[in-house]
Amino acid sequence: MGRKSTKENKNIYQTSREAADLTREAASELLEFISSDRIEKIENEKSLPHPDEILAMADCYKNPSLCNYYCSHECPIGQEYIPEVKFKELSQITLEMLASLNSLEKEKNRLIEITVDGEISDDEMHDFEKIQEQLSQISLAIDSLQLWVQKAIADGKIAK
Repeated sequence: MGRKSTKENKNIYQTSREAADLTREAASELLEFISSDRIEKIENEKSLPHPDEILAMADCYKNPSLCNYYCSHECPIGQEYIPEVKFKELSQITLEMLASLNSLEKEKNRLIEITVDGEISDDEMHDFEKIQEQLSQISLAIDSLQLWVQKAIADGKIAK
């Protein structure tokens, strides 16, 4: 039986494993292809995890946010293109999404005016950037909703 870690500043992989109430040895048995030594190296940041390891940990620890964390913080491509998605409650996600959609509804006609000619002129750029930010907020709300659904599936609260 493993002993409880007293380490401060634990990384997300260690806190996720501990939240699943697993020792490194128990996690290794469930993960099958990741040794307890490898888990320790990942948790102590002596070695970067591989994408297949993250997928397995996310499933085993019932924490799908590990995938987004890995992509947005550790993958060079993801760091450039993938925003970090924080886990939120369903009500907060819904309200944020509706607020963004309502805001965009007001800008829909302006977006049509700006893009109808296939060009964005200098005098249209400010409005276009504002609309692009609203679209990014909607995209992030959708990502948050997808993460919430994945977590609910992992926890057995809804069927896949």
